[in-house]
Amino acid sequence: YRLPQPALLLRIRAIAPLLAFCYELDRLRCNTCGEVFTADAPDGVGSEKYDETAAAMIGLLRYGSGLPFNRIARLERGFGIPLPPPTQWEVVARAAGLMAPAFEELIRQAAQAKVVHNDDTKMKVLELAAGSRRNADDEDDNERDKPSAERTGIFTSGVLADAGEHSIALFFTGHQHAGENLADVLVRRAAELPPPIQMCDALAANTAGDLRTIVANCIAHARRQFVDVANNFPDECRYVLDQLRLVYKNDALAREQKMSDEVRLAFHQAESRQVMYDLKAWMETQFAERKVEPNSGLGDAIRYMLDHWSKLTLFLRQAGAPLDNTAVERSLKKAICHRKNSLFYKTLRGAHVGDMFMSLIHTAELVGANPFEYLVALQRHHDRVAQTPADWMPWNFTDALARLTSAPAADPPR
Repeated sequence: YRLPQPALLLRIRAIAPLLAFCYELDRLRCNTCGEVFTADAPDGVGSEKYDETAAAMIGLLRYGSGLPFNRIARLERGFGIPLPPPTQWEVVARAAGLMAPAFEELIRQAAQAKVVHNDDTKMKVLELAAGSRRNADDEDDNERDKPSAERTGIFTSGVLADAGEHSIALFFTGHQHAGENLADVLVRRAAELPPPIQMCDALAANTAGDLRTIVANCIAHARRQFVDVANNFPDECRYVLDQLRLVYKNDALAREQKMSDEVRLAFHQAESRQVMYDLKAWMETQFAERKVEPNSGLGDAIRYMLDHWSKLTLFLRQAGAPLDNTAVERSLKKAICHRKNSLFYKTLRGAHVGDMFMSLIHTAELVGANPFEYLVALQRHHDRVAQTPADWMPWNFTDALARLTSAPAADPPR
């Protein structure tokens, strides 16, 4: 009898990331009038030299894996396929214009989330850096000695929105800090919704802008300060780390059991509140009994926790408040990978295209969708995406494709 599960035989073969097909079309010339007649192209060839799959693959290599255009060109040249960097840019820039409605819808839906994480990392945009240098050169010597009100820093901000069933990752590059970019996102938030929970570290840049949020601070940042001085204060740091380990263990158990926000809050209040209160009492005792020098590394770590205690312990008072900001820090690895490999963006428009591709790619990865198929679908059906972008999100675009491919039901015979 036939077994229900077939035997699987796997063979892996390599091909070039982008393949080129050359079609030779017969041509005839009329001896009388000189007109040239060219044979029709085979069916399925298409009218575009670079189709949607080419743009999706270039975008994945450049913005999903940090592979610069010149390295992609060198790789394709080894397969005998010319693909110069300017051509690659034209292909992805055109694709970005087609996918823009989906990116705008991602921003709109992220603004409605209950929990938002934000942080930023340094980035380089030659156009912005050159403008800052020109402004500096135009100033006289007396003006140069004065602090400039114009910003020169360039950042890529990451915003990670927890929309319940799925997460949305957004990237924004420019002079603005993470808090200001988050404020631009939350402008699109529905007026009837309550303020979201904002998870960030304690830097002022993360709360800059006109924000109406419930701010929580990252326990991982506070913990990291004790890890940095653990060699100098092993016993004290071990106690702090052990206490925080109990809290993280409780949170991992809540995730494992898939507790609702309200149940998780009650669980932490029962299991983690006393742990955190004991930790606070211990830290206050270190200063009160002069067991720790306030200016030492351990003193700085303790003072940081005490100064931000209310925001660090929001998870004990607010349902759904996370413990740390590591989720958005992992997302920012996309931008850091790009910075370490491609080094910079040339223009602000190039940075916007990169942000759009990274947002769409990483959101698809977070929800378990195939980013290549998603980018291809957005381009092939860009007219429908522009009409109903909410139907073409990474978590539901396969349903939209299924509706397009399903044949309409035939009328019953009369």
